[in-house]
Amino acid sequence: MNDSPIVSAVDVGRIFGEGEAAVKALDGVTVDFPTGGFAAIMGPSGSGKSTLMHILAGLDRPTSGSVTIDGADLSQLDDSELTELRRDNVGFVFQFFNLLPVLNAEENILLPLKLAGRDPDPERLAALIEAVDLGDRLSHRPAELSGGQQQRVAIARALLAKPAVVFADEPTGNLDSRSSEEVLALLRRAVDEFGQTVVMVTHDPTAAAIADRVLVLVDGRIVRDEGAETPEQVLDLMKQAA
Repeated sequence: MNDSPIVSAVDVGRIFGEGEAAVKALDGVTVDFPTGGFAAIMGPSGSGKSTLMHILAGLDRPTSGSVTIDGADLSQLDDSELTELRRDNVGFVFQFFNLLPVLNAEENILLPLKLAGRDPDPERLAALIEAVDLGDRLSHRPAELSGGQQQRVAIARALLAKPAVVFADEPTGNLDSRSSEEVLALLRRAVDEFGQTVVMVTHDPTAAAIADRVLVLVDGRIVRDEGAETPEQVLDLMKQAA
């Protein structure tokens, strides 16, 4: 991990609604994510963690402040430029996998590059298929795969284009404990072996404990940002932030 941030947010605010009905979801968030780091974002329901992820990923625009991904100031991009940046620089892993049911596992992995008109790096593709342990399941459609296997397909898809950052939104939220362990180990491996930057929103202390740092949001503000090596330490961080 080096010290140069691949993603930065400066004084980011997000307000939903107007007048008396306005809700301040984010309140002056400033945070950097270094290249090759693994960060977990936690917080109680309504703390703003999903809003923060959506803004960091360019899926939503802040009311105030700025976000930079790989040197590009998102506020300076129009919608088409933002779409292109997300396609080329950002990988996504969602709670509900978001695989296309009519495509098999390999076709789902290759889809973003195909849409971008780019050919995959054969070595990268082979390494990812080995890493996600799906070599014998590539011709299977999502309905023929377990939840854990579907999420591993989604992770391979997110990593294939060598994005600047991968955002994972509750990646273990729909999985049993064994599948969760496999998915978390894979995300950790993506950081340690592939040099990937990962930012993960989670409510699971076990998931957060595999990250390098844990950010705790309360009422739209980051109130803790430090390492936690065990689920118990993560729970302690949450208690201190309450």
